[in-house]
Amino acid sequence: MRRGRWIGLLLMGLSGGAAHAASPDGPFGAMSCSGCHATARGVDTAIPRLNGRPAAEIAAAMRDFQKGERAPTVMGRIAKGYTDPEIDALAAWFAAQRDAP
Repeated sequence: MRRGRWIGLLLMGLSGGAAHAASPDGPFGAMSCSGCHATARGVDTAIPRLNGRPAAEIAAAMRDFQKGERAPTVMGRIAKGYTDPEIDALAAWFAAQRDAP
């Protein structure tokens, strides 16, 4: 791969949440979140919806799970698999989403 193309791909990956906020599929891992976190309005579960929540709230919760500062659930194990930039990208993307009808 040419160096210029590689650098461009790297910079796109480092651009974080802003680039992913407009993406319909979201950043890495976003679609797997909807397996537990409902995206449709009116779906009532014990697991909170992420769509439209403030990005800072989502990111703080993920980091608390990583550090073991929140009650142990599967989220503690899941959160440990994400880097800070990935968490920020997920948080920004979910904050920009609205509940599906």
